[in-house]
Amino acid sequence: MEDNKNLAKNYDPKDFEERLYAWWEEQKFFTPEVDKSKKPYTIIMPPPNITGQLHLGHALDNTLQDILIRTKRMQGYSTLWLPGEDHASIATEVRVENALLKKGLKKKEMGREAFLEKVWEWTDEYRDRIREQLKKMGCSADFTREAFTMDENLNKAVREVFVKLYNDGLIYRGNRITNWCPKCMTALSDAEIEHEEQEGFFWHINYPVVGSDEKVEIATTRPETLLGDTAVAVNPKDERYSHLIGKMLKLPLVDREIPIVEDDYVDMEFGTGAVKITPAHDPNDYQVGKRHNLPQVVVLEENGTISEGYGRYSGLDRYEARKLMVEDLEKQGYLVKIKPHSHNVGTHDRCNTTVEPMLSKQWYVKMESLAKPAIEVVREKKTKFVPER
Repeated sequence: MEDNKNLAKNYDPKDFEERLYAWWEEQKFFTPEVDKSKKPYTIIMPPPNITGQLHLGHALDNTLQDILIRTKRMQGYSTLWLPGEDHASIATEVRVENALLKKGLKKKEMGREAFLEKVWEWTDEYRDRIREQLKKMGCSADFTREAFTMDENLNKAVREVFVKLYNDGLIYRGNRITNWCPKCMTALSDAEIEHEEQEGFFWHINYPVVGSDEKVEIATTRPETLLGDTAVAVNPKDERYSHLIGKMLKLPLVDREIPIVEDDYVDMEFGTGAVKITPAHDPNDYQVGKRHNLPQVVVLEENGTISEGYGRYSGLDRYEARKLMVEDLEKQGYLVKIKPHSHNVGTHDRCNTTVEPMLSKQWYVKMESLAKPAIEVVREKKTKFVPER
């Protein structure tokens, strides 16, 4: 590194640190060569998402990694700290979509190719920014090996592992209740759901008993899902309904007959003690449906509109359909009352859209045989947690 004969009057860390880091890279201090005489020590940087620039959490995380890698380097290990960035999938899509909206551009109007072009522009911009931030922090990572989770070699590895797991019988496709975002039109993990208390309503609706003047009153926060009801459940110990178990009810608006079933899942003290069962749109109802071999009727499309086959409700957004159905229930004499009700609602953490529990085909991994070896490695102290747990 060249000596500065004419020292500046004031120290400028920005200028000095940039030149110092550039010199480190020129000398290849962070780019190891294969040396079998040295013990290897490698850290794969948890790749930050390209949803934006780094924050204080990244600063802490990467400082700790830098301490470890520099310590091992000074101890004579052959060290590699592999940096990279993660595409972040839906999270990045939402960020790009919101950025475009501020410019008056809408994703649906742009078309797929034009939108993808904007996503790649965003990717390049934020990968550059993240890389620059890491270097500003002095992270001694080998940027000649920098990776991106959409690189072709990594995509190829993912595909190969997926196919292998499928051939080994560990990956399978199942039709189950999933968290579904109607805006992003994708299934979500539980970790992507934020729960919040929202003010809503309980709609109390009468379901007539077939061949009788009796009615069973149910209460629901989602009246639009009654289109997919396949039963009404009551607790077997509830004497109010014991004489009705096994009888049929007329499903309002649909004119379909559904049975009354007994199930311990029903809380006699909650609501009316009678619960509409919609196996395709509620996780608890799904389990009740499995126990009683009930049909699974999906009444929503992936975009949150009512499916075909339901007259004037078909094609309407779920909330538009709800409003119209409540009006029809009142006109036809099925609506008993509407009560304000505060309840817990799941929303997508990226776009804040209310999530719809929905039956859909998704890929699943059988974890038991994969988890056992990982647990054994920890028990045998081959993997260490710092600090200890």
